[in-house]
Amino acid sequence: MTELLHIVEPWHWAVLLGGSFIGSFMTAAVGVGGGSFLILVMATIMPPTALVPIHGFVQLGSNASRAWLTKKHTNKKSVLWFMLGASVAAVVSVWLINAMDARWIPLIVAGFILYLSWLPLPDIGLSSTKTGLFSGGLFTTVATMLVGASGPLVAAWLRTGDVDRWQYTATFSTCMVLQHVAKLIVFGIAGFAFFPWLLLIAAMIVAGYLGTQLGLLVLGKLPDKALKPLFRWVLTLLAIKILWGFMS
Repeated sequence: MTELLHIVEPWHWAVLLGGSFIGSFMTAAVGVGGGSFLILVMATIMPPTALVPIHGFVQLGSNASRAWLTKKHTNKKSVLWFMLGASVAAVVSVWLINAMDARWIPLIVAGFILYLSWLPLPDIGLSSTKTGLFSGGLFTTVATMLVGASGPLVAAWLRTGDVDRWQYTATFSTCMVLQHVAKLIVFGIAGFAFFPWLLLIAAMIVAGYLGTQLGLLVLGKLPDKALKPLFRWVLTLLAIKILWGFMS
């Protein structure tokens, strides 16, 4: 319960709920890193030990709502092979979480988001193969245990030129749900206490659900070319703020 005392200020709640809403809206409407945005917002307020597991819980709610609302478009075979890789990664990650020093998490998160914002992701192009999907579930699930916001990495595996936006959104959201479930199980086994955070988690999930609904209403209607560069600069400034606080 003592960790929760760090975020009882009303403006903290407003920032976190707003971050959940905006992140879910941007992911649903434009397909950019709403999870990256949310974890950076959270990193400015929350203690490092709670950052990745709480982000995972909130993103589970956000992605679950998006997966449910687009379920008829899901590529079930892709989801199955991704899930198998994620399951193997979860077993390995139990050791990883116990060995990791939580003080470095905000620094790792900020550095990773800067990489995602300014350097090109590898053109993996393996989403049409079973091996590619399995390796994607394995690699990105291990990565999410360290940096939380693995959505862009998952997107690098799933995005292909011949998939329409609705199928991509549905399949991506379902894979992210499975990955977040694996993450919560791993952190639970590692001893993280979720109970004191449940009220905040529930409020952020509701905010994310509302953001998802609004985002799906305007899907394909917003100027992606203008919003994506703007969003990248927002992520950059948030990451720099975290790095500055870590070094000062």
